[in-house]
Amino acid sequence: MLQAIGLTSAPRRELPPAVDDLSFDAAPGLVTVLLGAEGAGKTTALRLMLELDAGQGVTYYRGNRLADLAHPAREVGALLGDVPGHPARTARGQLRMLCAAAGVPMARAGELLETLGLAGVADEHLGTLPLAMDRRLGLASALLGDPATLLLDEPAKGLSPRDQAWLYGALRGHAERGGAVLCTVADPKEAARIADRVVTLDAGRLVADQDGAEFARTRLRPRVSVRTPHAARLADVVHREARAARRSVEVVTEHGGLLSVYGSTSAEVGETAFRHGVLVHRLADETGDCPPAPAEARPRPGSAAEATEPTRVSRLRRGTTEGLPGTLPVPRPVTSPARPLRYELHRLLGVRTAWWIAVATVLVSVALGLLLARSRDTPVQAAVAAWPGFLPLPPAAFAAGLVGALSFGDEFRYPALAAARGTVPRRIGLLLAKLAVTAAYALVLALLVAVAGFQALGLVYGSDATALPENWPALAAGWGGLAIGCAWAGLLAAGTFRSTAAGAAAVLAVPVLVTPLVQKALAAASVRSFAGLPGRLRELTWVQLPHQADVWLVAGARLLTRPVGMALALSLAGLVCAYAAIGLRRRVRW
Repeated sequence: MLQAIGLTSAPRRELPPAVDDLSFDAAPGLVTVLLGAEGAGKTTALRLMLELDAGQGVTYYRGNRLADLAHPAREVGALLGDVPGHPARTARGQLRMLCAAAGVPMARAGELLETLGLAGVADEHLGTLPLAMDRRLGLASALLGDPATLLLDEPAKGLSPRDQAWLYGALRGHAERGGAVLCTVADPKEAARIADRVVTLDAGRLVADQDGAEFARTRLRPRVSVRTPHAARLADVVHREARAARRSVEVVTEHGGLLSVYGSTSAEVGETAFRHGVLVHRLADETGDCPPAPAEARPRPGSAAEATEPTRVSRLRRGTTEGLPGTLPVPRPVTSPARPLRYELHRLLGVRTAWWIAVATVLVSVALGLLLARSRDTPVQAAVAAWPGFLPLPPAAFAAGLVGALSFGDEFRYPALAAARGTVPRRIGLLLAKLAVTAAYALVLALLVAVAGFQALGLVYGSDATALPENWPALAAGWGGLAIGCAWAGLLAAGTFRSTAAGAAAVLAVPVLVTPLVQKALAAASVRSFAGLPGRLRELTWVQLPHQADVWLVAGARLLTRPVGMALALSLAGLVCAYAAIGLRRRVRW
């Protein structure tokens, strides 16, 4: 059961809200349609229900708000537009990535590929899928968690009649299994064909909430609306004259003395009423998409009619659920919780970008290292790292920063999580997973560059060119720390400013802007030293540390005292504070 109560969008400037005090419900086992022309507020209503847009009102999913659900993807499946995935990712890779985010078994992806007829395009890239397959993949993404409720925004728009029939058949099947389906439609005929219940919007307000059969009967045929205190008498004489003239005329008695006459005109009905002396208060031709009852026919707030027969919407406005259908049985359980770390691994390795960056970085680093090693004055560490003086960063460090920037930049460019809304329970979990994966990638990349550099130097110039200096542990720690720091700088900057370019710019800003400032700050003569720091730290710890830990502590301390290390530490601290201030304080979900 989905219950939307008082949904109101936040208006911009002096414009009226796109959705204004909208309340309705979508019962389990039924296909409910939000009907309205373009600009009626259908999409905004869905985004308000998914808490993607700011506004007022509340939506309950089987009695719970979306923010209170431990695993939203298992309760609500959403499809707003096309599949928002990286165009270079395969359909199978996209579903597996979302399986990891939703915490469902990987086998669920293969099951849906077979069930929805996507097995033939499972290894095709998203950017090459035709529209029909793209919509099927979007439906598969929404169904990954086996949700009780489906929310879809014009899912059949642009499809052929055959593909539309298949899609609506799939939605009908989900409803018949006990799920609630809510989708938006712009065509009244399409709504009458697929809907069990039709909720009509106009300018963001509720116009009608009707059963599907009533909607098809009252709104898809031209009719004459007649209001008279003698409704039964007028209906009888209209029937008799139609039979005498052998015309097909249908008269439906509505509430409050209102008649709907189908197959006639207002002139014919008016002449019939005049000939038989029937008093008529209102007589009008109505088009097929007019509301079934005029405003004066609806009960006024607080009237006796409303008090004796409260509608479903009025019950929802008062916040009660009396008389509403019961809840659905709990969907089938899944074997694991949401796994942001696994999601991030699938996101990183599911496209070839990270692989190509690694290959290009190793090749460029080896080529630069060989050129630098031609001079005997070049230190071994500079040749292995491929860091000539004219470059602000070695290729490996910049590549690690670029991959870090892409890890958050791709999320905003191809928002795979935003469509499902809450697939990852907490944003801090996603951040920690990205930090861990990018750090591992940076370390692996730094190791590959170092190993390839040593092998190339030994092969070309002999073993003399690969002699390790005595302080190699400190150099190794600095090399790994530089790669991880650049990766994290790119990641945090892209997450803060929502752009891959901003992340890459932050990586370059560390050596170009921050390092010179640190050098000036450290230019003063030092009168104190941190000599003996490991021994003093050992005295403060209860656990006896191994002797090798002293070497690494000294290496880390020396790294921080260098301008580049200090600049990275300051930059990371500033980016963490900016990320927390801009992102985490909003307490939003993805």
